[in-house]
Amino acid sequence: MNEFAFAAPAQPSLAIAGSHQRFPIRRIFCVGRNYAAHVREMGNDERDPPFFFMKPADAAFDAAGDIPYPPLTTNLHHEVELVVAIGKGGRDISPDDALDHVWGYGVGIDLTRRDLQEEAKKAARPWEWAKAFDHSAPISPLTPSDGIGHPASGRVWLSVNGAARQEGDLAEQIWPVPDIIAIASRSVELKPGDLIMTGTPAGVGALVPGDSIEAGIDGIGAISVTITGYP
Repeated sequence: MNEFAFAAPAQPSLAIAGSHQRFPIRRIFCVGRNYAAHVREMGNDERDPPFFFMKPADAAFDAAGDIPYPPLTTNLHHEVELVVAIGKGGRDISPDDALDHVWGYGVGIDLTRRDLQEEAKKAARPWEWAKAFDHSAPISPLTPSDGIGHPASGRVWLSVNGAARQEGDLAEQIWPVPDIIAIASRSVELKPGDLIMTGTPAGVGALVPGDSIEAGIDGIGAISVTITGYP
């Protein structure tokens, strides 16, 4: 007898660069306010410690082709980010050991319904409805760390219709990857398949149907997607 009441959903996964295999996704953690210039442009204090929110695993998908403009918003924003793929689990991980837990890296866009986020902030409510919608995390093929190491610097960029919007460097992160992993692991036990989106540099802005987006991180990867009409 089938142990489930209905057919189990497919396992969310991402492409792996240069491989026919795929990376299975367990959870997606996102770091807020991790580049000082972006913290300031959003009107916040750059000295605050990092905090986390989440997206569902199936919000992530291979970043290629079209992305439907989501419902319930008239102010969809782009946020390009380094994505860290966890391959070894652990709790209370020290920063010195944190990179041993990294399987690889990718480039992602944290799509955000900014109007819903602003409403949530004003009402002191969670952000999830602004962040955790369908197709909200397009991500490049993941590149294993055993091929590229653990980049601590590298240009992070995003353009819309050929015009530069965001540009920064991984070296500008307030909390680098080892610290992010260590801090997250104090609250939850990280496990293989977890993804961590590590925050965005300044220059976030609105998208409309028809916009063509290109984004990348030097030494890690690049993506190209187009926003289509309303679903």
